[in-house]
Amino acid sequence: MSDIAKLQIGDNQYEFPLITGTENEVAIDIKTLRGATGGVTTIDPGYKNTGSCQSAITFLNGEEGILRYRGYSIEELAEKADFLEVAYALIFGELPTKEQLEKFHSDIKDKSIVDDDIKKIIDAFPKNAHPMGVLSSLTSALTAFNPSSVNVDSEEDMYNSVVKILGKFPVLVAWTMRKKQGLPLNYGSKSLGYVENVLKMMFEQPNEEYVQNEVLVNALDKLLILHADHEQNCSTSTVRIVGSSHAGLFASLSAGISALWGPLHGGANQAVLEMLEAIKEDGGDTKKYMAKAKDKNDPFRLMGFGHRVYKNFDPRAKIIKVAADEVLKELGVNDPILDIAKGLEQEALNDDYFVKRKLYPNVDFYSGIIYRAMGIPVEMFTVMFALGRLPGWIAQWREMRLGKEPIGRPRQVYTGENFRPFKDISNR
Repeated sequence: MSDIAKLQIGDNQYEFPLITGTENEVAIDIKTLRGATGGVTTIDPGYKNTGSCQSAITFLNGEEGILRYRGYSIEELAEKADFLEVAYALIFGELPTKEQLEKFHSDIKDKSIVDDDIKKIIDAFPKNAHPMGVLSSLTSALTAFNPSSVNVDSEEDMYNSVVKILGKFPVLVAWTMRKKQGLPLNYGSKSLGYVENVLKMMFEQPNEEYVQNEVLVNALDKLLILHADHEQNCSTSTVRIVGSSHAGLFASLSAGISALWGPLHGGANQAVLEMLEAIKEDGGDTKKYMAKAKDKNDPFRLMGFGHRVYKNFDPRAKIIKVAADEVLKELGVNDPILDIAKGLEQEALNDDYFVKRKLYPNVDFYSGIIYRAMGIPVEMFTVMFALGRLPGWIAQWREMRLGKEPIGRPRQVYTGENFRPFKDISNR
């Protein structure tokens, strides 16, 4: 294949170099397009065909159902690594040695205390405030308590900023939930692992000793790994473009949280449970709703099935389905909502309509089931997604800053009025 692309505009022909990635993805480098053509641009709503950067972090092939972090398959990472190992690999490029991992975890725990004035900010929110709005605000507020900007040319500064946010973010997540539930705002324990502390901070009751459940720890660890990064999605692109203005890490992360909040992105697992609730309120007939989903004239849409990127299957769903089954078995939960979910799952997996169209349950479907069984409120589901995605956002921000990428500045095609004279208000 030629290493150039040719573009014909009228009588003029232009040549642009091709860039080939390590997985043989080919892109046309059009950064000189406007200058070479005298102002011609491309238009690509949603950027579905536009690469905003070159990245060495995550490889995703939706057609073949492949997801890899730093070259490691998601299947192997979910089976053999824990969340902090994956976080380290995403951010720094390599899986940590035993010594590096121990130091990483120790440094994170040392930075896990949040300024006590943050509690005053939490107290100012009404209990009915959505947790994602609270989390975004609190993450942004950390900037006020950590005012020094990160010197991206200093490895020490970059490392300290990473362990600082990884230490404080789970505290903000737990406090966001406990504020809504009227429970005291607590901390983890230095004797526990990262994921164990997340569960302890979220679920510890003030009048009883908290006991860890290893099945839940394992399930949450896998969920966080599966959500840790997903290439240039809406929230990740937001983190990179905000950071490209040289906004700080915390401010960039806050913007990413707001992008994740939307129901078309991180809010999908919440939408699954809201759909299940609606089915329950209508009598719980799963066959009726499967028929509605197949009816093109019916506005009902089956949430949590299929994926806009994965055209075959979501590799994350295969992994987390096993954890979902283990959690439901361990907890022995008697919940009609989860019964409806399992009914929909079985029907979809055995219905030719869904099988032929490869509309399999995705990671949002199973994560919603797990969070529901664990006792996490539905409005907290996207917050848990943010907790998992945190290392990916950090890695993408760090890569963008170290790569000295220019400030993001998309173009447009103007479709408004042509020049017209101003009319005095008496003549309008």
